[in-house]
Amino acid sequence: MAKKTDEYYMNIALNEARKALDNDDVPIGAIILYDGKIIARAYNQVEKVKNSLAHAEIIALNKAIKKVGYKHLLDCEIFTTLEPCPMCAGALVLARIKRLVYAAKDPKSGAVNSVFNITNHPKLNHKVEITSGVLSKESSELITEFFQFIRNQ
Repeated sequence: MAKKTDEYYMNIALNEARKALDNDDVPIGAIILYDGKIIARAYNQVEKVKNSLAHAEIIALNKAIKKVGYKHLLDCEIFTTLEPCPMCAGALVLARIKRLVYAAKDPKSGAVNSVFNITNHPKLNHKVEITSGVLSKESSELITEFFQFIRNQ
């Protein structure tokens, strides 16, 4: 069986992001893999649950931790459609995520490469392997369309 690619998994995260649109949430999706299998899927639910902490990455981390049964996700990978914010990047470090794959950069609040570098900060005790730009065009277009729709309302 052929190994599934980062693009394959990012497409699944993009499908999660589209679910956020149904709730008028910023279309961000995330999935977490363990041993090549998806153990958690999530999408932004800030508006749906009226909670500013309900980011896709946080929801996915909580689901994965529950599934694994341990606070650390040492051998897990997370795929997310937008560069994580400071809260989510910090959570990735605390959960000991092995690898982060993200689509689009977030020049306003990205905490991996754009504004901050939390996931590989030299003073923190865990470093996350980073792959960026996977299906960034598709993710950026989804987010741009969402904000254009919001502005036009």
